[in-house]
Amino acid sequence: MKMTLLPRLALLLIACFSLPVNSAVVITGTRVIYPAAEKEVSVKMNNNGTGPVLIQAWIDDGDEKSTPETAKAPFYLTPPVNRVNAGRGQTLRIRYTGDALPQDKESLFYLNVLEVPPKAKDSKDQNVLQMAFRSRLKLFFRPASLTGKAAAQAPEKLLWSRDGNRITARNTTPFHITVAYLAEDDKGEKPLSDGGMINPSESMTLTLSKSVSRYYPVIINDFGALRVINPTAK
Repeated sequence: MKMTLLPRLALLLIACFSLPVNSAVVITGTRVIYPAAEKEVSVKMNNNGTGPVLIQAWIDDGDEKSTPETAKAPFYLTPPVNRVNAGRGQTLRIRYTGDALPQDKESLFYLNVLEVPPKAKDSKDQNVLQMAFRSRLKLFFRPASLTGKAAAQAPEKLLWSRDGNRITARNTTPFHITVAYLAEDDKGEKPLSDGGMINPSESMTLTLSKSVSRYYPVIINDFGALRVINPTAK
């Protein structure tokens, strides 16, 4: 009875609900870098959908449950709410308030972009389930003493150690470094592990999916691109 009931329920749900599952708004870039010397930085977005959307944006200090009313971060963001028509773009402008932040390392915040589609025109006589899409991008505030060249070289300064299939990376730099995964080959085409972000002066341990004689870390740079590096042993 259970085996036949579940498929029937699934078909009933599909028949009763119209379910849009694709986000229309495309954000340029996968992260935001805010150099302290800049008066403001901008983030560009485009509505690639077929209809208008309402966009609400805010910045928080790491609280995933934050809302525009509860979020805390030393930045002004404009416009916080805006309608973007189909085929058009919108630019978010972010400005640092000047509140005290560490000057010897990066500070991490998050840019939230909530996309709310308009009410379906033909929803009067049917049940329609509409979804709001929330994108959450890392925002790195980079003090003036930390140059872009030093940031580009930071991944090579990770110190790596190995205990069987457990690989530990220690970040001795003042930058946040994101390891996408560990690869079996020097082109980064054969992943061996998950990844993660390593905060300044902290460590992260990854587990290889199989035993190999050598591994290659694949990192994500400031532009969101993948780059293979050679691990430096402790």
